[in-house]
Parts: sequence; C-alpha cells; structure tokens
Amino acid sequence: MAHESFLSAGSHAAILRPLGGMVGESTRGRPFNPTTFLTQAGDGRTTLRCQRDQILFAQGGEANAVFYIVEGWVKLTVVSTEGKEAIVAMLESGDFFGEACLAGLRVCTATATVLVTSTVVRIDRTTMTRALHNEPGFSKQFLSHLVTRNVRTQENLVDQLFNPAEKRLARTLLLLAHFEREDNPVPIIPKISQETLAKMVGTTRSRVSFFMNRFKKRGFIKYNAGLHVHRSLLNVVLTS
Repeated sequence: MAHESFLSAGSHAAILRPLGGMVGESTRGRPFNPTTFLTQAGDGRTTLRCQRDQILFAQGGEANAVFYIVEGWVKLTVVSTEGKEAIVAMLESGDFFGEACLAGLRVCTATATVLVTSTVVRIDRTTMTRALHNEPGFSKQFLSHLVTRNVRTQENLVDQLFNPAEKRLARTLLLLAHFEREDNPVPIIPKISQETLAKMVGTTRSRVSFFMNRFKKRGFIKYNAGLHVHRSLLNVVLTS
C-alpha cells in the first residue's frame, strides 16, 4: 500500500485552514465567522481552560455537546466490561470530538481526557445543530472532518488487523508527528509515555520499549525536549 493512502487521512490543520475565508452573510442576516464560532465563547458555547488529566466527559455519561480543540491534546479511551482500556484516538488542535451526539447518541461511548494544558470549546448539541443547518459553508467543512475521521478509523482497523506491533507503532508515531510535513524531525507531544503508546498500538509496554530502543539505535527517533520522529521511520511501515 502506498504511503500516501496508508497514512494520509489526518491532516488536522485542514479543518481550520480554509475557515478564514469563509466569513460571509448568515442565513439569519448576520455575518457568520466559523473561526470565531469555533474558538470563542458565545451563545451555547463555553471556552474551557483545561489542565492535564482533566476529564471532559466519561464513558457512560450524557452525550450532549460537541467539543473543538483550539490548542492542546485530548485522548479518547474505551474500557471493556473486563476492565481493559484502549486508546481509540489522540486528538489535537483543530479536531472535533463528541460529534456522535448529533446523530442522536445520548450516552458517551468513550472517555475524553486532556493530555496537556489545553483550550477546548464546548458547543451545546442544539447550538451545533443550528449552525450546521443554517451555515452551508461551515456544514461543508464539518462534513470534511467527518469523512477524514471515518477514513482514519478504517485505516486504523486495517492496521490493527493485518500488521505486526512494530509496524503499528511506527505508523502511530508517524501519524502523531504529521510525517507529511517537509520539516523533520517533527516533535510529538513532550511527554507521551510508552504505556500510552502501548494502549494506542494494542501491545504491551515492554514491546513498545523494545521497539522504541530499536528505532532510536537506527536513527528513526530521538529524545530532545520531547520525542522527535524522522521521516525515515516510514521505511518500517513500508517494509513487507
């Protein structure tokens, strides 16, 4: 599988990048600025200044809002009935989450936890629904987000089903580091733990430690004020 299709689904910055040019006349006769809508408090919107390990919503709780990350990182985790926890998504600036409530879901299927000091905007379900209904440009942009998320989910499933742990770890690191950027190595979040990576990849911490040491010896990663990933790590993903 070519690396463009294998890793390309998540250009998160694309969510906000076009919005600056989308300021226009609202269907209600007032100018609608999607950037302002997503980044500032207002009617049905609350700006949250979040600290590390703060829980924004918990699995089994009421699903009644969509969240947008202005700055920072949030992880989504799911716990099975046997108590096993898995990380199903790592989200960053420009990402939405909690959008399932727009489809009628009333119970949260995951727990959202802040990883670093972050700024998140909480948008009530009614407010978000109204904006999507009344603002075609914003609705189109949000649909692009949903399609991107769906493609990424499918790619993650294929990766989990068919690739060994080393390849899954390499792909996870490349995705977190936005390998498509020209500048490299690219820093990931400063203190992502091997335990967190193990939960994302679906393996043990000891296996992650073994592979990370191997990647470091081969020059694929380095530690310097955070974890840095070199584009050459793509060789691990593309090796059959």
